[in-house]
Amino acid sequence: QVQVAESGGGLVQTGGSMRLSCTTSGFAFDDYSMGWFRQVPGKEREKVAILCDYDTTNFANYADSVKGRFTISKDNAKNTLLLQMNSLKPEDTAMYYCAAAAQYGGSCLNPSRYNYWGQGTRVTVSS
Repeated sequence: QVQVAESGGGLVQTGGSMRLSCTTSGFAFDDYSMGWFRQVPGKEREKVAILCDYDTTNFANYADSVKGRFTISKDNAKNTLLLQMNSLKPEDTAMYYCAAAAQYGGSCLNPSRYNYWGQGTRVTVSS
């Protein structure tokens, strides 16, 4: 049974930092690309950061709005995905979701390929 669970959200002031974690089980974590997405009410879900993980290489891709502030990382030994968020802004307020996509079968940058999702963790940045 696949399980994806986010944690680490909460309330933080503008300029602060927060680290989100995503623990997984039920699938071969090191054979999957992983991503963080976020959504606010009334808007479409958007990509925050994706970590494309292939057998011989891996690379990260970030939304322009978070480049230089957020860092995505993957701990294959612990089946865990992390998102370090620094210099947080009120516009980062959203529900953050972790998701997984199999390595092969299409581009890891295509959000529609992510088929394992968590329930989300809420991040609120106060001004």
